[in-house]
Amino acid sequence: MTRSPDAVLADIPGWEGAKYTRLTGGLTNKTWQVVHDGRIGVLKIDEAVRELPFNTRCDEALVQNAAAKAGLAPNVISAEDGMYFTQYVEGTVWGRNWFDEDSNLELLATALKRVHSLPLTSRSFDATVATKRYVADINGLDSDVVEHCTSTITSMCLPQNLCCCHNDLVAENLITTPELMFLDWEYACDNDPFFDLATIVEHHELSDSQAEVLLNAYFDGDGLRGQKNLQRSRKLYLSLLCLWMASRSDVDAVALENVVERIFTSCS
Repeated sequence: MTRSPDAVLADIPGWEGAKYTRLTGGLTNKTWQVVHDGRIGVLKIDEAVRELPFNTRCDEALVQNAAAKAGLAPNVISAEDGMYFTQYVEGTVWGRNWFDEDSNLELLATALKRVHSLPLTSRSFDATVATKRYVADINGLDSDVVEHCTSTITSMCLPQNLCCCHNDLVAENLITTPELMFLDWEYACDNDPFFDLATIVEHHELSDSQAEVLLNAYFDGDGLRGQKNLQRSRKLYLSLLCLWMASRSDVDAVALENVVERIFTSCS
């Protein structure tokens, strides 16, 4: 049984009796905007026990608060199993059209380098764990596609140059406040920095020229040296994305077909 917002807030000093409004979104939790004495927070209450590849809520808070100290994320007010409560920040959440502007790609690359400079988390991203979980829930995806994606993922070993990564850099997790901040650190841990770059490129279907702008900004004008590693990570991300989408009961069949096609063409 999940706790009610009233019960959760009653245990957080200074937030007892706060008013709250339900927010949309959240695939594995329910979310509310909470207001009390002029302060605003965002409360998430999990609907089930969190398992890998998610962080525990306490581990997530450790990474996010390190990012918050660097001005890269909202502060975490309280976190425990089943509950996550953060500062609400006013700003504009990005959409896919934001990647059309070179200046935004450059801004993102600069901020991302700061994320990758945060302290290591001591937890490494294990794509094979995510793969097993997704494959167990797949129903309907062609077995040849599942085998191809699984083979692609398991063939890639963790690199030696691990750094703190966000691991879920979709547009909805970027907010201009006016400084650029990153939201939803539930997957954050040590990983190949190119995985974050590949997520940006593949999830938003950036063109080759946009990917070049992103790489050049990240590598201070020498993006060419990162192209090979980016291509490798793009294959990994697309395979994970395909299996994740196919594991969901609310999958968009057209969107999934698009990802499958890209796996066998753009990143072949």
